[in-house]
This record gives sequence, C-alpha cells and structure tokens, in this order.
Amino acid sequence: MPESQLLFNIGLLGSCYLYIIAIILIASKIRDRLPTNLSRKFLHIMIGNFIFIIPFFTLATLPLNFPLFVASPFILLTFLFSPLSPVDLSQKISGLAEITGGGHKYGLVLYAISYSILALFFSTKPYIISAGILPMAYGDAAASLIGQKFGRHKYNIFGTKSLEGSGAMFTVCICGLMACLLFFSHLYPISISTFALASLGAAAVATVCEALTPKGFDNLTVPLLSAIVFLLLIGGA
Repeated sequence: MPESQLLFNIGLLGSCYLYIIAIILIASKIRDRLPTNLSRKFLHIMIGNFIFIIPFFTLATLPLNFPLFVASPFILLTFLFSPLSPVDLSQKISGLAEITGGGHKYGLVLYAISYSILALFFSTKPYIISAGILPMAYGDAAASLIGQKFGRHKYNIFGTKSLEGSGAMFTVCICGLMACLLFFSHLYPISISTFALASLGAAAVATVCEALTPKGFDNLTVPLLSAIVFLLLIGGA
C-alpha cells in the first residue's frame, strides 16, 4: 500500500473529525436561539451527510476501514453523555449534553451504532449506507418537525405520531434517495430503474419503522431495516 494513499485517508478522516466538532459547536450555539429539538435534528442531518464523503476513501475494507473509523468512536462519545455513563461530562460540554438529552436518552448512541454497522459491511458500497442513513437523518427530522407543526391527524401505537409527519418522512426519504441516485450514479454502475424501485421500498420501510418503533429506538431500526430492504431490492449488488 503506497504511503501517499494511507496519508490521504488519514487526512480525510481528520477532516471528518473536524467537521463533526464544527457541527457540534454550531448545534450548541443555535440551541440558545432555537428549540432543542431543532438543534438536535440539525446535528442528525449534518452527520447524515457523511455518506457523501465515504466514496472518496480509498481504504474501506478491514483492517483499514476508514469509513468505519469515522463513525465508531462516536459510539463511546455519545455513550459518555448518556445516563449510563460512568463519568459526568455534562458540566464540561454542556451544549452537547443538552442536545443529546433533548430526545431519547440513548438515541444518538443508537444512531452511531447503526452508522458503524452499515460502515462495517458496506463501506465499499456507500449507496447502501445512504439507504439507511438518509431516511434517519432527513426523513426522521422532517417527520418530527412537520408532525409537531402541522400534525392534526394523530395516531398512537408506541408513541403519538401524525399522518402529516409520516407523510413528510416518506416524501423526504424519496427525495433524498433520488438525490443520492444522481450523486452515486456518477461513481458506481447503478441501474437507475432498480435503484428507484429500491429507494421506494426503503422509504416505505423507513416510514413504517418510524411510526411503529418506540421513541429513540428508530435510530436503530430505521437505518438497518431500510438498508436491508434496499439491498434485497437491488439484488444484493
């Protein structure tokens, strides 16, 4: 392996960490001007954008799976801000603690776990990761924000949801995955029709998972099940 290739991947990884630090700082700042829910969704969305960086890693298989190295350290970091943490970091980085505490106590931990699992198995096929992460990053944010603002037709299974929120999630998932199609079709030999069908299936599954999964645990079920359905519908390619 050429040294230049290793240095390139290390540099790209370092840039990812700087990006994460930047969005955490921004989210901490805007929480003072916006509801905590908005700053938390901002964090979700911006972290989800990592799927557009993954294709540029040239080392994406074990033992040097750099996309996995992007996500996995944040399992520990988010855990340290959860109620199960053996140390109290809330006073040292209060902004992040308040943002992570705004939703389910373990939501961001599960989000980091989902991202890491997908990166472990599909770093060489990031369009599969996108089918899991984008519905969580953008779709779930749309469901939450639209549901809270415009949700009039409520239903309750494991938590109160709205038809408006679920509709927003499905619509945003489809739009996000179609945008992914435009991006990844320039990098990988993707069948447009197959990708579109798989995106429709992934969006539908993501919407159902968001509606049925108890609060917070959709950070695990939405990414993983959406990616699995997408993978099955494209024929495991």
